[in-house]
Amino acid sequence: MKDTLSIALTKGRILADTLPLLKAAGIVPAEDATKTRKLQVDTNQEGTKLLLVRASDVPAYVEYGGADVGVTGKDVLLEHTGDRIYEPLDLGLGRCQLVLAGKPGANPDAAGRLRVATKYPEVTRRFFAGRGKQVEVIKLYGSMELAPLTGMADLIVDIVETGSTLKANGLVVLEPIAEVSARLIVNRASMKMKHRKIHKLVDQLKIALGKK
Repeated sequence: MKDTLSIALTKGRILADTLPLLKAAGIVPAEDATKTRKLQVDTNQEGTKLLLVRASDVPAYVEYGGADVGVTGKDVLLEHTGDRIYEPLDLGLGRCQLVLAGKPGANPDAAGRLRVATKYPEVTRRFFAGRGKQVEVIKLYGSMELAPLTGMADLIVDIVETGSTLKANGLVVLEPIAEVSARLIVNRASMKMKHRKIHKLVDQLKIALGKK
């Protein structure tokens, strides 16, 4: 419906940091969104609701119309292969880097087919394809640093905040791949159908962030 607005968010640190921005934009959940077991939460604005989904699912909910708007990390967006979303605003939350890492002296351009462990297979393939190299990607969901230590992989592609976990496991950043932070994304059809409501939200968030 034209007068409704659904916002997909993900529980965790980004949610806790996003709620004050939404409050500054006049949107307050009817209950504590960080503690509720509900997946759909009403707000103080009639017709505006929050959807609480997995971080990796936010782009899909927005692209396929399950939500009009969403907030998720740039790393998730880089891994998403759809093209039916806009990314109008960098919220600047959860800043970190997506990097290529490995043991000191590891050579990403070494001859032969390298193995790369990551939770970002699409990003990894594109990164190496851009330098004319094919790699074998090993999909992992955590403890990425173990892969080079056990000989399972030559390199890893992962998110780094301080680099302390890499250092503790004898690994180093070899190359940066992308700057990562939370982004506001919008469904293309919703941007047309709910233009006024979405632009108002974007403008209010810009004001809350000091960008307007």
